[in-house]
Amino acid sequence: MSAIRRFEDIDAWQLGRELTRRVYEATRGSSFARDFGLRDQIQRASVPITSNIAEGFERRSPQDFARILLIARGSAGEVRSQLYAPLDLGSIEQDTFDDLYALATRISRATVALARHNRAHADTTREPYDPYLVPRTEYPTTAPS
Repeated sequence: MSAIRRFEDIDAWQLGRELTRRVYEATRGSSFARDFGLRDQIQRASVPITSNIAEGFERRSPQDFARILLIARGSAGEVRSQLYAPLDLGSIEQDTFDDLYALATRISRATVALARHNRAHADTTREPYDPYLVPRTEYPTTAPS
């Protein structure tokens, strides 16, 4: 069982990094690149996912981490919502929409599962909490099949 020792080890953070990269790639092409408002909005929604996960992890409090993970989940939901506009306007293809939407959904599920883990730890123990030792196997990172 491997432990999470750095925020970069958190699967949701890794997925968030991938989502941000792919959002930036998708917004570079075609008419999307010329729609500055929409492009900037979806880019700005994707970046805080990783930032919030890192911030929550570094606070070293299970309550804070759980709360901030749900903020990261909100950003993933914002990205999902904002994907509809470029899809409806023909700025991205259905395949791109589907891929980005699925990735954002995986992030939402991973952050909720990790938040539940942190809340359970906070509610059941008074021992000092060390997020650097959270076992990776205690939360799912992918959607059930």
